[in-house]
Amino acid sequence: MTTGRIYLSVIEKERRGDYLGKTIQVVPHITDEIKRRILCNATKQPLDFVITEIGGTIGDIESQPFLEAIRQLRWELGPQRALNVHLTYVPYLAAADELKTKPTQTSVKQLQGLGIQPEVLILRTEHHLSDELRNKVAHFCNVAPEAVIQSQDLPSI
Repeated sequence: MTTGRIYLSVIEKERRGDYLGKTIQVVPHITDEIKRRILCNATKQPLDFVITEIGGTIGDIESQPFLEAIRQLRWELGPQRALNVHLTYVPYLAAADELKTKPTQTSVKQLQGLGIQPEVLILRTEHHLSDELRNKVAHFCNVAPEAVIQSQDLPSI
């Protein structure tokens, strides 16, 4: 689903009178349409789970309605039926010969500021992550250490 399709769907519903003349707003109209489409994917056929990726960078205005929709879905579905996974990059600074976790900590804090607590962190990296580093990320991001997963780059896809 794209932002354009979401907005077009809401505009078409408004023109049909589905909203009974109410003012169209991002919350709840756009977020409700995003949630409806996510849940629709889950009910089209019997599935064990649905993975919905929210692309972009935390803090970009374009992703705000999608982030709000998943925040709402997590509360509506509950912890038994919804899980937030955050994929983040752990850069390696060659000059200092060290991996930097601050960008990950910052993006998780921004998510938390939006009311989203990731239960799982996937750390993209060029180098192996030590248990000490993964524990540090877990500690500062309020995630269980076993839920901090390394995703090391490979030479080829």
